Amino acid sequence: MAFTDSFFATKFGITQRDLEAYLSEALSRGGDYADLYFEYLATSSISIDESIVKSATQGVSLGLGVRVISGERTGYAYSDDLSPEKIRHAAQVAAMIAAGPAKVEKTPLEEGPRRNLYPVITAPNETAFRERVALAQRADIAARAYDPRIFQVQVTYADNLRQVLVATSDGMLNYDRQPMTRMSVFVLARDQNGVPQQGHAGGGGRYELDWYTNVRTPEYFAREAGRQAIVQLGAVEAPAGEQVVVLGPGWPGVLLHEAVGHGLEADFNRKGVSAFSGRIGQQVASPLCTVIDDGTIGNEISGTAGGRRGSLNVDDEGNQTQRNVLIENGILRGYLQDKLSSRVTGAHATGSGRRESYEHIPMPRMTNTFMLGGESAPEDVIRSVPRGLYCANFSGGQVDITSGNFVFSASESYLIEDGKLTRPVRNATLIGNGPEAMKYVSMVGSDLKLDEGIGVCGKEGQSVPVGVGIPTVRIDRMTVGGTA
Repeated sequence: MAFTDSFFATKFGITQRDLEAYLSEALSRGGDYADLYFEYLATSSISIDESIVKSATQGVSLGLGVRVISGERTGYAYSDDLSPEKIRHAAQVAAMIAAGPAKVEKTPLEEGPRRNLYPVITAPNETAFRERVALAQRADIAARAYDPRIFQVQVTYADNLRQVLVATSDGMLNYDRQPMTRMSVFVLARDQNGVPQQGHAGGGGRYELDWYTNVRTPEYFAREAGRQAIVQLGAVEAPAGEQVVVLGPGWPGVLLHEAVGHGLEADFNRKGVSAFSGRIGQQVASPLCTVIDDGTIGNEISGTAGGRRGSLNVDDEGNQTQRNVLIENGILRGYLQDKLSSRVTGAHATGSGRRESYEHIPMPRMTNTFMLGGESAPEDVIRSVPRGLYCANFSGGQVDITSGNFVFSASESYLIEDGKLTRPVRNATLIGNGPEAMKYVSMVGSDLKLDEGIGVCGKEGQSVPVGVGIPTVRIDRMTVGGTA
């Protein structure tokens, strides 16, 4: 598809000549670089509680962001009006903020290479609304039927279709159509003691609606949420103290994302505030650890069309996403770069510039972040632990980027006794330091698994969809907070 056939050209009559004129306006007061980011976002959401559709919404947002970079200074302005006058005004405001002596010649725009990581013909929000309501209702029915001890169920479904266009002063012109869908099921269960326990499951990605028929059904998510809640009813209190911790495959990769991944984003390292700053080429983890961030992953679960939640054809600065090796056999190889950081430090761009919307400045962010599988059988990893804790799911956590210290709450975990999983435990908290914990990885399973597609990453007030993943991993020393 040529630019003349793209969304913003056909719907709003924007031409390549228009884009070049706006970029010239943005650089009219000096600057090293400028870019334009156009976005059209159509959204819908459904919420079911007490078996009633409590809310069902649809909406559209539209806007443009103009950025000018002068050294390390950034001028940014945006508008929700795409009239030529408003676009030129936004360009002038950004130009004034970043005004400087530098003057660069704008390069004529040229369309970037095209690819289609998520060949979704019909986006979910282009289907009948009743079909999406029916999916959410199926999840509600299945969750309530799972076990009579389940007394509350909440189901949310959301989708969006984002159309983006990026034009830059160094001659890049790129555009993309980005569908997204996600379902989430939350349940509460209680038995005779009356203490409620919760379970949560969900998933999605850049898929067509039939993904919920062919790959992960609403009933699948409902049963998984119900299973987690019922398991917790029989849980004992978590033992406290330093012990061996085994992370299960899949969603526990969120700990890797938070405790390690954020520290590898280039802005933190450029400013020298990350625990990984200035350590490229150094041993920062066990030799068993190789950490990847890959924004190019398609649907590896089945052959249906679509891509992972964190995948993008191009990032929000117009660069193609790629597979970035961050840590290789324990050696730090590089950081995730956006345009500003790569320009300032002279590093190569990694396709990692992301933003929440046209109202936000892009920054280096993760896409799909995971640790590669090792050579150990998962059952051997567990069998090697005389006594410890196995964490199958996490509900949340936080990390201090500067120190690397983290605290995470395990929503589903089990005691390991004599090399076997025994009793489920509740209220387990993992406390540690990201770089330090990576040094104590002594076994890595062969069972790398990515999460089901629920990840949302927050940074400096911006949220973007991401993916995480990890195989079964043994960490020999970690502090567990508990009550037992």
